[in-house]
Amino acid sequence: MSKNWTKETFTLNTVGSHDPQKHRRLVANSIFQGAKIPAVGLGTWQSKPNEVRDAVKAALLAGYRHIDTALAYGNENEVGQGIKDSGVPREEIWITTKLDNTWHHRVEEGISSSLKSLGTDYVDLYLVHWPSSTDPEDLKKHLPDWDFIKTWQEMQKLPASGRVKNIGVSNFAIKNLEKLLNHESTKTVPAVNQVELHPNNPSPKLLDYCKEKGIHATAYSCLGSTNSPLASDKTLAGIAEKKGKTSAQVLLMWGLQRGSSVIPKSVTAGRIEANFQLDGWSLTDQEMKTLSSLPDRFKVCGDSWLPVKVFFGDDE
Repeated sequence: MSKNWTKETFTLNTVGSHDPQKHRRLVANSIFQGAKIPAVGLGTWQSKPNEVRDAVKAALLAGYRHIDTALAYGNENEVGQGIKDSGVPREEIWITTKLDNTWHHRVEEGISSSLKSLGTDYVDLYLVHWPSSTDPEDLKKHLPDWDFIKTWQEMQKLPASGRVKNIGVSNFAIKNLEKLLNHESTKTVPAVNQVELHPNNPSPKLLDYCKEKGIHATAYSCLGSTNSPLASDKTLAGIAEKKGKTSAQVLLMWGLQRGSSVIPKSVTAGRIEANFQLDGWSLTDQEMKTLSSLPDRFKVCGDSWLPVKVFFGDDE
């Protein structure tokens, strides 16, 4: 059944108490009100300087209401400028940003820096960007006396200040989610896990795990990349041609119909608008199955650049 995805949202499970049985009961009964994250957003990773401002403005004027950025991208200031340029009221926009790896032991400084750069009093979602507490003095080393458990302890304090509406994680595999959720200091379940999701990295076990725990998945690199097998995949191209859609539109619909929000990155106004043309059509069950069964495997973003391993092959 087709939906008007440009107006759709996913309700986050913002459960305060981390009592596993209580959490499951609340999620199952949906007796609490969670924040609503727009299903489609604009990604800004790897966008060049001076392009992001115009891209954010173009996206918001096209109808997007979800903008994703991060301290590590170095573009929060431009994102904030683009939001102001658009004239769209702040309260109508969902802003996600992320704590950088070298700031894990400085959560308060991290959020203050991001808010100042964005020119806003609050963000709707603040994520731990990677489960790596990297030493700012040596990026090849992990801090000896800190880890993401301690980072989450600090993250849990932020919503009470009103400067952060929801907290979550990014690039957390099942192994690290288990470690976080089972720790005695974890009182708040991450509202979101933002991870790389596309047919060459479908991660069905990770998606199922997140769903079971009431954690919403946001898909980054949801279009793959220019050097991924998806760029020349004939099966994908065939489905797109049959539907009268672009391959990018088909990939976004695949992600949405799996229950994840999507944040395609583009700085081209025409492509930004095309990526938002997702209303009134859908993929059939067979088309979804076909795309989910593509044999190639490709990750845009690995973990070899980090001082610790964060991907364990446990997502398939």
